[in-house]
Amino acid sequence: MEAPVLGAVAVVPTLLVFVLAIWSHRPIESLISGSLLGLVILHGAGFVSGLAETSLRVMTDADVAWVILVCGFMGSLIGLLMRTGATRAFTARLTRLVHSQKSALFTTWGLGIFMFVDDYLNSLAVGAAMRDISDKFRISREKLAYVVDSTAAPISVIIPYSTWGAFFGGLLVANGVAPEGQGLTVYIQSIPYMFYAWIAVFLVPVVIAGLLPALGPMRAAERRAFETGITVPPEAAKIEEANNAIVPKEGANPSLALFVVPMLTLVFATMYFDNDFLIGIYLTLGATIAAILGLRILDLHDTFDTVIDGFKTMLEPLAVLVAAFILKDVNDALGLPALVVTSVQPLLTPELLPAIIFVSMGLVSFMTGSNWGVFVIILPIVTALAHNLGADMTLVIGATLSASTFGSHACFYSDATVLTSQATGCTPLQHALTQLPYALIAAAITVVGYLAIGYL
Repeated sequence: MEAPVLGAVAVVPTLLVFVLAIWSHRPIESLISGSLLGLVILHGAGFVSGLAETSLRVMTDADVAWVILVCGFMGSLIGLLMRTGATRAFTARLTRLVHSQKSALFTTWGLGIFMFVDDYLNSLAVGAAMRDISDKFRISREKLAYVVDSTAAPISVIIPYSTWGAFFGGLLVANGVAPEGQGLTVYIQSIPYMFYAWIAVFLVPVVIAGLLPALGPMRAAERRAFETGITVPPEAAKIEEANNAIVPKEGANPSLALFVVPMLTLVFATMYFDNDFLIGIYLTLGATIAAILGLRILDLHDTFDTVIDGFKTMLEPLAVLVAAFILKDVNDALGLPALVVTSVQPLLTPELLPAIIFVSMGLVSFMTGSNWGVFVIILPIVTALAHNLGADMTLVIGATLSASTFGSHACFYSDATVLTSQATGCTPLQHALTQLPYALIAAAITVVGYLAIGYL
């Protein structure tokens, strides 16, 4: 691959995003500023036309439309469960079984593993279900977000019957890495080498048990929650207000089944329709509406007003995600992924390849806030490098997916971070900063693992 013409200049817009985000604590403005700088670099005085073209391209992209529909209608479903009192019934039942901070967090971890079929489903459903319980035991929303996020993308990666397995299995076939119809088989063979996902998942019980103490910003968040009882960070008051905008109907008789059945329906419908979460959410939302109307829990107007209000609660996180998609599009045009690959090529040997792939692709995924998108761009390059060096392809695939998982887990404007923050009631930056020490620990162990397997 030829080196990008822009060279190191391609990194500047993303660096601006990080600087502004840390300074302002405002992800949308930071992302837009970085995108505008990138467009000025690309188009000069014509950057406004470039912005119009880029934003239209992003908004008409099938993947972006999928995210908007899935997240919006997941918000609608959660809104209905809250309005009918079903979420309150589920929380009340769990409260009788949970008696301490540790058991509340272990319950969150277990629910996250159960919701393996999709990381969006995991973040939104588990976060919404566990907020009140975690508050009861003075668990900071930041720590709740860490546990939820660590069982979102990482679990969906290592359990192959998920939206991640379906997407990446198809991508392996499309790139000639796997024979036709064998994409999921090759994906499954790579799962033992997805070190970051495994470590991130199993680091959670270590943290919950206190074997690894609260670090840095997480320690401050936990101290605030324990000493003052303020579990929601002050900067996230607006998010918490949006999450609580839909209240149970007065006089509603909460039904535990009305929470459990839609969640089970969503999981199994998604799996039945080839892990298509959009079909799963449509079927579940339709069936839930029919049940609510049939049982006369809510009237027609209240039901559909709640559907709309629930969709509205997702507008702010969706705005962040769209801004992140625009930045990714700009970074692709600037040649950022290619720049990183070109920079590390001189270092490549068969033994170092998995570790270098994880570090370099993890950096790209972290900087762009993209996991699936980066994989689409990088996979052909990585597979060509693996063939040229005679490296083990399943190990290389595992390292590449580990890198995507790290980016999803650690970046403050990745889809997983943004949606987990919304569901648990903290800002994306607060969640990312409190989670980052644990993500870096998992990443460091992952690098050591790839070096060990490469040389041994």
